[in-house]
Formats: sequence, C-alpha cells, structure tokens
Amino acid sequence: MNEKIKILLAEDDSNLGNLLSTFLKAKNFDVTLCINGEIALERFKSQVYDFVILDVMMPIMDGFSVAKEIRETDQETPILFLTAKSMQDDKLKGFSSGADDYMTKPFNMEELVARINAVLKRTYKDGNKKQTEYEIGDIKFDYTRQIITINGEVQKLTTKENELFYILIRNKDEILDRNAALRHVWGDDNYFNGRSMDVYITKLRKHIKSSAHVEILNVHGKGFKLLEK
Repeated sequence: MNEKIKILLAEDDSNLGNLLSTFLKAKNFDVTLCINGEIALERFKSQVYDFVILDVMMPIMDGFSVAKEIRETDQETPILFLTAKSMQDDKLKGFSSGADDYMTKPFNMEELVARINAVLKRTYKDGNKKQTEYEIGDIKFDYTRQIITINGEVQKLTTKENELFYILIRNKDEILDRNAALRHVWGDDNYFNGRSMDVYITKLRKHIKSSAHVEILNVHGKGFKLLEK
C-alpha cells in the first residue's frame, strides 16, 4: 500500500482551515495545517511535502510570498492557491508566483480533491509521491534516510548536509542561488550563516570526493552548481 500524500495547508481562517484539514484527512491525505505563511514556510523547509495549498491573504507572510520562496529552491512541488478574490490580475500574479492551480472561495471540496489529484498526476510520474531517492552519476542519495552511497560505501549525512545536498540535487546542472540556499536551510542569509554554509559545502565535497562523475562547483557571485560530468 502506498504512503499517504503529504499536504501542507496554510489557511489563517481557523474554521475553514480545520474544515479543509478534516475533509482532506477523510480522503486519505496526510495534512499539516498552518495558521500563517511564515509557519508554513518553516514546515516546508523541515519536511518533504507532495502538495502545498496556500491561502493568498494571510498575516505575517502572504501566499504569494511563500510560493516565491518555495520556488527559489523547489520547482517541482505543486502549489494551489485559495483566495476570496476573483480578479484576473490576482490570478495572473498567482501563476507568476509559481502556482499550478487556483481556486476562488467559496469552492466545492470535492472539486478541490479532484484538482489536487489532477495536478499530482501531471507532476509526478507515478501520480503518487514526491521523489526522495535519487541517482546521479555513481551516487545514490536517500533524502529520507539521510545517506549517500558511492560504489557501495554508505555515508550518513547531518541534517544540514542532507538539506543542502537535497536542494543541490534537485537543481542539478543549474545554479543554486546562494542566498536562496541560505534562507532554505538556515532560515536567514546573513554573513555568519553564509560562512557556516561554506563549511558544509566543503564537507559535502569530502563526502563525494570518491565520485568520478559528480562535483560541486562554486559559481562566483551567484552560488553553487551540482554537476554531473
């Protein structure tokens, strides 16, 4: 039996949030409910989710801002916006923020489930779960177990090493923006966290030094790139 689809739901209206959460759980989804965008973003950074539902108008951090932050390091996880507004420019702003779908309140909950399932089928090859195991060159990476395997040799990663390697491998052959990586893994792109990240990049390079096909490059003034040779 497949594991449940993990949904991150951000909705500041407690009545609607609890109603949605209860309904989606009854449909066999694993739901994490957050009352504002800031909490939702922190949860997204600390766990793997298969789907994200964001209310547009939320205190502290709105849905558009959360989506923008997510898309800096994750282009894959589907995002659906919920809003009380129906203006066309709002919809366009939602899609430009990286949304996969959009629903205007009030909406039919059965339709919401149908939309979720349709987007999941488009996004994931098996229509089922987000990928957490990767093979690149001669490296096997298991995000859930926090291990790298090279030529049969298994290496355990720390939590920060694991998160950093995860977003590097998800952005393989593309530049991973330095500040975006800092905000994702450390929560702040200040100077001291930047020095800490440089140390972790060095540690990751040591972990993969026996690989003949994969390396982590510095891209001056921009960030890093995980390159398959």
